[in-house]
Amino acid sequence: MTLPVPPAPSALEFPLPEGTRVELDDGARFLSSNLVAGGSPWRLLHLPGASRTTLERWREGGVVRAGEGPFARTLVQQGLLRTYRDAPWDLDELDVVIPVRDGADTLAPLLEALAGLHVTVVDDGSAEPDVLNALASARGATLCRHDHSRGPSAARNTGLRATTRPLVAFIDVDVDVDDGVELLRRLSSFFHDPLVGAVAPRIRGRAGASLREGFEARFSPLDRGARSGLVRPHAPVNFVPSALLVVRRTSVGDGFDESLFVGEDVDLVWRLDDQGWLVRYEASLVATHRARPTWSTWWTQRVRYGASSAELSTRHGGRLAPLRVDPVTASALVGLLIGRPALTRRVLRVAERHFARRLPPSTDGSGHVAREIVSKGVLRASGPLARALVRSYAPLLVVGLVHPRLRRRLLVVLALGVGWRWRRERFRFADLPLALADDLAYASGLVVGSWRTKTWRALVPELTPTSLRWRDFLPLRGAGIDAPD
Repeated sequence: MTLPVPPAPSALEFPLPEGTRVELDDGARFLSSNLVAGGSPWRLLHLPGASRTTLERWREGGVVRAGEGPFARTLVQQGLLRTYRDAPWDLDELDVVIPVRDGADTLAPLLEALAGLHVTVVDDGSAEPDVLNALASARGATLCRHDHSRGPSAARNTGLRATTRPLVAFIDVDVDVDDGVELLRRLSSFFHDPLVGAVAPRIRGRAGASLREGFEARFSPLDRGARSGLVRPHAPVNFVPSALLVVRRTSVGDGFDESLFVGEDVDLVWRLDDQGWLVRYEASLVATHRARPTWSTWWTQRVRYGASSAELSTRHGGRLAPLRVDPVTASALVGLLIGRPALTRRVLRVAERHFARRLPPSTDGSGHVAREIVSKGVLRASGPLARALVRSYAPLLVVGLVHPRLRRRLLVVLALGVGWRWRRERFRFADLPLALADDLAYASGLVVGSWRTKTWRALVPELTPTSLRWRDFLPLRGAGIDAPD
């Protein structure tokens, strides 16, 4: 079942107002005097002279001047530009919804952090409802109750229907916020843009003394990273968790899909994007989330995350592919993996010449730009691709280690895929077994979920289209391009 979401206002009708503060997205970069790369998803944009000058002025932050609103709006929609508004939203226009089930010990500090806001607590079939009722009443919160547990999506939807204000902040009871009022005030400021449908902060694992808590603090599955940006399929940030999510009421329709007990946040965010709404991830704003209390519940959580991908694939198809790669990148990396560097060199050189010819004639240093796009692009893709392989196929890779001819190559993939976690974190040897267990649990969940749903879409890689054909760069009979020197 796919729940309908109202369409967003037309971007053409809402150029950015004069005076809006903007800044070039962290992932965007200039490749030449008239080419900029980046966005969500990645794109290559050709800029005329005046547009280049304007974007240069916005690189480190600036304001939209008269007549620049339509251009700024286009870049915002493409994920190349970020907006900032100093004026916060009036928090009297925001409702907070907290779904809870038997969580009085965590609800109390959360309500304290949200003091002064309009809070609705939804009791999803707790065993001791009187305790939650007394706690909510003492903190001035409204309480709704389900007689039996219907799941987090249903609890959030009950809160959505029980409230009326323009913005709704969904906050899970196991989320910790130091100053909830200030956090929500800063998140709400993004809704001055009428096309923004949802905003989420960074969710990090709560630090603690145990090994499990330490791992969660560094590698929480809810943590979407240190780079802010638009949230959409195939973008660097392709979803945000509903652990803390602020939405515009008019954008979400009937809310979350109540048939989904896991992955409901992915589903909602992608439905918003499909209807033209912008979903923002703001990594500079941080909340923390508590780790699962036992090893068994920790493992079960990871398996359920994997299984949810299979369920979501029945709704969103190839968007749930475990990895996406274009033929050029795939061929170049396979050449290295099988010990055929000549194949890799051929693929890269043919691809560079091809893309250099397709660049605008006014491009400065077309050869350099082509190398930046192709060769450096392949290099940058190697880590994430290895990570995706390990994340989705860890059991197969581990089993394959018994084969003497495959062992060395699979060890390279495993080392790179597992080690990619530590590209921005200090390596701790104690984290290594948990990292492997995390990947094995998720991959096992993928198989279990695919078996249950009778679909294997979540296990099938996706080859993305390119203007090059296989025979153009592989040494096949009848290839149309001679092998480079």
